[in-house]
Amino acid sequence: MFLSILILVMLMEKYERIRALREDADLTQEKVGKAINIPQRSYAYYESGQRMVPPHVLCALADFYDVSVDYILGRTNNQKINR
Repeated sequence: MFLSILILVMLMEKYERIRALREDADLTQEKVGKAINIPQRSYAYYESGQRMVPPHVLCALADFYDVSVDYILGRTNNQKINR
C-alpha cells in the first residue's frame, strides 16, 4: 500500500512538472503537442495524469524544454542537463 502511494506521488510530481514547464514557457498544450509531434489530446492526458508518459515523449519533452528527464521525473530539482 505504501509503495503504491509513493509511486502515485512520484507520478503526480512528473505531471505537475510538465504542466509547470509549459505554463512557464507561456505555451498551450496544442503548441507543445505540435512541437513534439503528438496530438494535443494525448498531451493533455499526460499532463493531467490520465495516462503515463511514454519514454519517447519524456525524452522529447526534455529536449524541447532543455531540461533533464530526471528533472521531469522528479529525481532531481536541478533542471540543467549534466553534460
